[in-house]
Amino acid sequence: MNLQYNLLTGNILFMFNNSLLQYMYLGFNNLSGILPSNVCQGIPNLRYLYLFSNDLSGEMPKVWRNCKELEDLELSYNNFDKGSMPAEIGKLTKLQYLYLSKNNLEGEIPFSIFNSSSLMEINLDINNLNGSLPHEMCQFPQLEILTLHDNHFRGIIPRSIGNCTLLQRLTLVDNFFTGSIPIEFGHLNQLQFLQLGRNNLSGAIPSKIFNISTLKSLLLEQNSLFGNLPLHVGFGLPNLLQLHMYGNNFFGNIPSSISNASNLVQFDLSANQFSGIIPDSFGDLRVLESLIIAGNNLTLIDDSHESNFFTSLTSCRYLRYLDVSENNLLSKLPNSIGNLSLEDIWAHSCGIYGNIPLEIGNMSNLIRLSMDRNDLNGVIPSTIKGLNELQSLDLEYNGLQGSIVHELCEIRSLSELYLTSNKLFGVLPTCLGNMTSLRKFHIGSNRITSKIPSSFWNIKDILEVNLSSNALIGNLPLEIKNLRALILLDLSKNQISSNIPTAISFLTTLETLSLAYNKLNGPIPTSLGEMLSLSFLDLSQNLITGVIPKSLVSLSSLKYINLSYNRLQGEIPDGGPFKSFTAQSFMHNDALCGRPRLQVPPCDKQIRKKSKTKMILIICILSIIVVLGILVVACIMLRRRKRKKVENPLKSDLPANLGFPRRISYYEIVKATNGFSESNLLGKGGFGSVYQGMLSSGKMVAIKVLDLTLEATSRSFDAECNAMRNLRHRNLVQVISSCSNDDFKSLVMEFMSNGSVEKWLHSENYCLDFLQRLNIMLDVAFALEYLHHGSLIPVVHCDLKPSNVLLDEDMVAHVSDFGISKLLDEGQSKTHTQTLATLGYVAPEYGSKGVISIQGDVYSYGIMLMEMFTRKKPTNEMFSEELNLKTWISESMVNSVMEVVDYNLVSQHEEELHEILALALSCCADSPEARIKMTDVTASLIKIKTLVMR
Repeated sequence: MNLQYNLLTGNILFMFNNSLLQYMYLGFNNLSGILPSNVCQGIPNLRYLYLFSNDLSGEMPKVWRNCKELEDLELSYNNFDKGSMPAEIGKLTKLQYLYLSKNNLEGEIPFSIFNSSSLMEINLDINNLNGSLPHEMCQFPQLEILTLHDNHFRGIIPRSIGNCTLLQRLTLVDNFFTGSIPIEFGHLNQLQFLQLGRNNLSGAIPSKIFNISTLKSLLLEQNSLFGNLPLHVGFGLPNLLQLHMYGNNFFGNIPSSISNASNLVQFDLSANQFSGIIPDSFGDLRVLESLIIAGNNLTLIDDSHESNFFTSLTSCRYLRYLDVSENNLLSKLPNSIGNLSLEDIWAHSCGIYGNIPLEIGNMSNLIRLSMDRNDLNGVIPSTIKGLNELQSLDLEYNGLQGSIVHELCEIRSLSELYLTSNKLFGVLPTCLGNMTSLRKFHIGSNRITSKIPSSFWNIKDILEVNLSSNALIGNLPLEIKNLRALILLDLSKNQISSNIPTAISFLTTLETLSLAYNKLNGPIPTSLGEMLSLSFLDLSQNLITGVIPKSLVSLSSLKYINLSYNRLQGEIPDGGPFKSFTAQSFMHNDALCGRPRLQVPPCDKQIRKKSKTKMILIICILSIIVVLGILVVACIMLRRRKRKKVENPLKSDLPANLGFPRRISYYEIVKATNGFSESNLLGKGGFGSVYQGMLSSGKMVAIKVLDLTLEATSRSFDAECNAMRNLRHRNLVQVISSCSNDDFKSLVMEFMSNGSVEKWLHSENYCLDFLQRLNIMLDVAFALEYLHHGSLIPVVHCDLKPSNVLLDEDMVAHVSDFGISKLLDEGQSKTHTQTLATLGYVAPEYGSKGVISIQGDVYSYGIMLMEMFTRKKPTNEMFSEELNLKTWISESMVNSVMEVVDYNLVSQHEEELHEILALALSCCADSPEARIKMTDVTASLIKIKTLVMR
């Protein structure tokens, strides 16, 4: 009976009642029902039972005793319920072929199976069988095929399999075997398929396996195997078609002899630790179709020559798939790449640099090109339009320049276009609307300066759009509703204005919506509550007004929301997903109210009903308190001014220590500095020198000795004494004492063992990590906040820069050198000076008009903050009249700040670095009135540090 491939239907039971039947071939039909519990009772002469790929169900029969003539049992790909493998099958003495794959079988293989000397093929793959294989397995002198893949077998692979000398295929892939590959496998000299991938095997590959000349497939992927490939690997495997060793710990070179495995079709050594130069001999593998060597330490160049690897592959006429990603190729793409017949090229994160060759347009078979995270530069060649079959182009995180070429629009099959984080500029071409196959479009972090073309909103089947961090202008049109399939829309960090259109609610499949850092105004549309798929919503840093719509409570999938830094008011909803949102989602708005956990005032409706009489009474009481407070402060200040007129602390008739706690003599200073020895000299400044010294008490100090030949020295000494006498703060260098007479003036200060920030920032032998830099600038901010707002009389430092910030043994920063500082008298917000501060750090009004104010210190702080994270001095030679440190950073904010930050910080905290440099620009506004206060600077830095430390 041979009725295979006829799509028969119906119950199968009626067929098991024919005593003469020997052959039953009913595979690939739609037969259903269950097999008789005593299968062969009605057909005792049955020799071949083929029922694979049907819809049989129930439990696999346990009783097979009447099938004494059965030679071939094929029940694979049915729907037998979960159950164990029938032990009676092992008693069928004539059984040669056993196929029970994909049948939900459970438990261990019955031991009786391993006693069947007649079996030639056993296929039990894709079940739920478990347990270990018996150590004495080779009771199968005739066994040629053993496939057990996709089960749950454990333990070691029995060494006795090596005695199955007729074995041609051994497949144990996707199990949980442990231990090493048995050395006895080297004796299987008829083995063609050795497939042990995706287990937990360890150790080295027995060397004899590489001499099994019959091997066609060697699959060892995703284990914990190690060792190197023998130099003769290609000579011993002349018939090899597949070599998969990816996801292990192999090391050493890839031997050139691999070219002798001339039949090789698939070669995958990815995700190992291979090193050295990729051999050119791959070009001799003329039938190679897939070459994957990603995720190693391979290169194309050494000290003596550059490899011709890419060029050699032009001989591989059948090569379709190439992956060299995550290596150290450090090479340009040769023009010969246009001669490759590839369909997929994966070459991301491998140090490829230079231009994309024009010849790339000749690769007419190319379907995917992925070369992201390299150092490619120049323009996207117009010849790219020749890639007629291209579906995915990924050139993200390179240095590509120029505009988005119109020729990209001519690739009608293009589905995915990734150009994020390059240096592309200009406008978005209107022809984008013609790319009807486009599904994913990512060009964030470039320098695009245009409106989004109206034609773009006609790509109705697009799934992902990311245009963030550009300089896009215009508004969101009503036509946005056309993108009905959209899942992700990120337009953040642009200059988009106007309202959020209510038509956006038509995007019912949208999961991620980010419009942050734009100039959007007007209310949040109530219709957003209809976007039930939304899980991420960011509208922060805009000019949005009105209330938070209560309709958003119905967004049950919403996991993240950020509405901070807007002008919202009213009650924050408390139902649905809002129950889990924190205060971070709503901070810095005009007048929001809600639950205490959101750190906003409660929405007490009774407050509105208070009478006008009570309000007037409260205003009157507050007015009286304010007036009395002003009178008290005025009296105190008047008395203090009178006291100043009576006793001036800088007059020569006062004690030499000028009010500092301890008097130190000139001779003690001389002794402490070894007679002002050069070996004790810490540095020289505009008004003198600083020495390291040891006082008689054993305390290490820094002694600043002023140069009295300079006319301004006395003023500097007076200014520093006057500023420092009553200042006490952990982030200021403490003056311990002074020594002053007509011929000598010095200040004795705390010794800072780690020197200046200047040394740590700009010396080759020193390096500060991100958190150290953040902590230092936070310390400096605390110091300036104290000087400007915490002391009785505001103090303006006037010369803030890295060389005037010192670090103690715990790397805590201390501001020093108040030689040109100014004390603002009562009521003063600014004063004038003729003393020049350090160029590059000085505020515009200081340099042009000599105006001194605390806002000038804020400007200097902003410049130092930029220098700290870019490691570029404001006086660097790269800056000129057209470009300075501030404008350089300001331009980078449009693209990616990672282009300007110190290379030691790349790939670290990109979002936080963006916020830090934005804060620095706020400090450096041209107008003093527009600059941020130091109290707000410290608050912002504390917030950033909190996020980093999470």
